[in-house]
Amino acid sequence: MSLEFTSSEMMSVTAARALNNDMTCFVGIGLPSEAANLARLTHAPDVTLIYESGTLQTKPDVLPLSIGDGELCESALTTVSVPEMFRYWLQGGHISVGFLGTAQIDRYANLNTTLIGDYREPKVRLPGGGGAPEIATNAKEVFITVKHSKRTFVKDVDFVTTVGFGRDGKARDNVPNIGRGPTIVITDLCILKPDPETKELVVTSLHPDVTREDVIEATGWEIRFADTLETTPAPSAKELEVLRSLKARTNAHHSGQQ
Repeated sequence: MSLEFTSSEMMSVTAARALNNDMTCFVGIGLPSEAANLARLTHAPDVTLIYESGTLQTKPDVLPLSIGDGELCESALTTVSVPEMFRYWLQGGHISVGFLGTAQIDRYANLNTTLIGDYREPKVRLPGGGGAPEIATNAKEVFITVKHSKRTFVKDVDFVTTVGFGRDGKARDNVPNIGRGPTIVITDLCILKPDPETKELVVTSLHPDVTREDVIEATGWEIRFADTLETTPAPSAKELEVLRSLKARTNAHHSGQQ
């Protein structure tokens, strides 16, 4: 009997699978946090999760609302200062993966969390970069998880808050002291990876029941597909059980229903 699951659950489970026990992951709030903690609670119990506020090897019982959520500090092995977090752990090369979300992403995996519209007269002001620009620069590689729509997947982001591969796909060329950049983008429709030569994002796997047309209609540029297009494995019963339990605990906790 096939299991029922939502596209959001499919995205979180797929993103979680990208992590393994040997990784030290610098986690962004929101979808990245959900995926990272799902990984920790299922197949990667020894993954080291680090948050921008300085919490090391944190194991929250519920998902944090922000990097300042007390749940992170209370469940961490230790908490260090923010300067130490960035200067030693991140810039020192100790972070294997930065896990990020975004408001806009373009064909070269540049991220925008600053504003929508013209810089001088923006339509919307967004929260800003936070630690994402430094994470994307210094982590050995970057995973991105975001919901797929034309509003989010644009040909050129309105503002480059966090560099993927630059406006021309060449921003990381011949710069040996920074990380590899984005290696995978996971959405509620598919998995994308950068072309080895051009660095333009290419669809490599479609989620169950998702068609090429679905992805084309949700993307703001002429999206390319891999020659060999895979189908992403569906979530298991265990993955769905753990994810739903985590979200239920989180909702109850943040609504005061202990």
